[in-house]
Amino acid sequence: MSSPTQFNQALVNWNGLHGLPRFDAIADGDFAAAFESALASHEREIDAIAGNKEEPSFDNTVVALELAGDELSRVSALFWNRAGAHTNDVIQALEREISPKMSRHYSKIGMNADLFKRIDTLWEKRESLGLTLEQTRVLERHWKGFVKSGAKLPKAEQEKLAAINEKLAGLSTGFGQNVLADEKRWSLILSGEEELIGIPDFLRDAMAAAARERGEDGKYAVTLSRSIIEPFLTFSERRDLREQAFKAWVARGENAGATDNRGIIRETLALRDEVAKLLGYGNFAELKLDNTMAKTPQAVNDLLRAVWTRAVKRAREEEADIAGLIAAEGKNHEVMPWDWRHYAEKIRAQRFNFSEAELKPYLQLEKIIDACFDVAGRLFGIRAVEKKGIAAYHPDVRVFEIRDRDDKLVALFLGDYFARSSKRSGAWMSSFQSQHKLPLKNGHHGELPIIYNVCNFAKPAEGKPALLSLDDARTLFHEFGHALHGMLSNVTYPSVSGTAVSRDFVELPSQLYEHWLTVPAILKEYAVHFETGEPMPQALLDKVLAARTFNSGFNTVEFTSSALVDMAFHTRDKVDDPMAVQAEVLAEIGMPKSIVMRHATPHFQHIFSGGYSAGYYSYMWSEVLDADAFAAFEETGDAFNGEMARKLRDNIYSTGGSVDPEDAYKAFRGKLPSPDAMLVKKGLATFEELTGSDA
Repeated sequence: MSSPTQFNQALVNWNGLHGLPRFDAIADGDFAAAFESALASHEREIDAIAGNKEEPSFDNTVVALELAGDELSRVSALFWNRAGAHTNDVIQALEREISPKMSRHYSKIGMNADLFKRIDTLWEKRESLGLTLEQTRVLERHWKGFVKSGAKLPKAEQEKLAAINEKLAGLSTGFGQNVLADEKRWSLILSGEEELIGIPDFLRDAMAAAARERGEDGKYAVTLSRSIIEPFLTFSERRDLREQAFKAWVARGENAGATDNRGIIRETLALRDEVAKLLGYGNFAELKLDNTMAKTPQAVNDLLRAVWTRAVKRAREEEADIAGLIAAEGKNHEVMPWDWRHYAEKIRAQRFNFSEAELKPYLQLEKIIDACFDVAGRLFGIRAVEKKGIAAYHPDVRVFEIRDRDDKLVALFLGDYFARSSKRSGAWMSSFQSQHKLPLKNGHHGELPIIYNVCNFAKPAEGKPALLSLDDARTLFHEFGHALHGMLSNVTYPSVSGTAVSRDFVELPSQLYEHWLTVPAILKEYAVHFETGEPMPQALLDKVLAARTFNSGFNTVEFTSSALVDMAFHTRDKVDDPMAVQAEVLAEIGMPKSIVMRHATPHFQHIFSGGYSAGYYSYMWSEVLDADAFAAFEETGDAFNGEMARKLRDNIYSTGGSVDPEDAYKAFRGKLPSPDAMLVKKGLATFEELTGSDA
């Protein structure tokens, strides 16, 4: 085994552009030795803080903890980026090994009695320490983190908790790897024109590129990437092929082989319940919701159930419309899940006189990226400068400097937009480095945020532009909203930087940012035809805006059913058969046979490998906030109102977790919202209906 000091220093000494890692100097085989050294280094730092003979102070204990583990943070950031966005067998093998090891490492810190004693002493006398609001929040975060790590438990129970957490870390890794393996392994290769009936050119190009990647030149591949499977289900006239592709899509993680996740789910839920009981909570949802805006499972379920009632009513109306169209075509089959997108698109084309295929030529990836940056400039006074020729972790990844009005460097941003077999599905934001202002060992004061977005858009054929669906374009805006949350952060301490906020508040900056995609001034400028350069015609623009709530019953049912199943899993004492619980919940709420959960349990990565356990509801909780927040701009008559933008930046995007989220929102808006604006935005209710007004 290599000496802990002998590893590739490029993993911890980042000397690329403005402190960017030198990705081209890092090999997959470098990580094991780097982790070994970084874990040992962090342990020494923790021992020094815990063993300090001086009286505990905020500086010698909390600030010291904030700065400890920098080497480990850097190695981890690089490794988990590679594990999610550009993995391979070497990385996956180490991931299976390092996940439980990291859990063991942090459990040991969380149960360090001497260290907790110092934190607990500070917490008990916090009122007399003269702390700022941010310092109090940081101290609270550390104290609660130690308590939830078992610091107050007897030794035997601490050891039990540590073992459970280590096991859970391994299960989480296995779950995600199984889903990726199923997605990578399956494809439907098509060749003849009779198999491509209804497929528009943009999708044929994407399917051809996917086929080439799989060594099937001259053919077309349907893959399980959303950017291909969803448009295929929308446009293909071949019902048999739609059914085949759909069933493969929803069967990820449920294939009765080595990648089947059902056993992992059962064990995960049992262990999570055990963790909650050890820590004194009634169930895992109570544990996870402590210190969130929702606070209790009851509050979450009340919101979800209220929305469900309206959503399923709307979905039944949409289903009846689809059944009518199927009958009008002279067919007699019932509406099944592989039919919904196909016929909904036809109905939209009839009702609003436009189709997704007509819209897509106006939504070029390059232009939508520019639109993201332009909105940020109009709201927050920042601009993006692309730096060509800078090596990133994959050749497709692009590097941007983010600068303010005075040309000061604010952040580095990396955009990774295209699907590939080495990348897990979905879209996400993360960071290599978070903003803070603390003095560092190298003499620097504070750190520049280095933020990245990962998406899975279909890569176009050589020389052709990448064309997005409206949903893809929203995804791009959503993830850039998260990125802005990280890049505009303006706090002193790393633990409350950027997106380090409660789970049901973290989606506010991202979901709110989506609203600016469909502001007419933005669509007019950036929705231009990829061949002619002509802007989207006003008539088409009007139709797009008029159709914003089309199919909202389907979309809300997909989401809300998933959130309700998540809450059921994590509020029950015992789940012997997770699939039976899923079926029971869906039957009880009246799930239409024609719609499935957005994320069925065996591939529900948000809750089994993505940190959203008992937290998938948070997208809707944040949606209540974002609808109300955008209404604040609409009420001024200006989507880019300067005063509202300043309040938004100062109170939401820049404060991270340094302020209680309720206080942050009220400082921006003056009040907390009701769900009304969200229901109206979704088209599930009218203002008059909610207020009883005839106006």
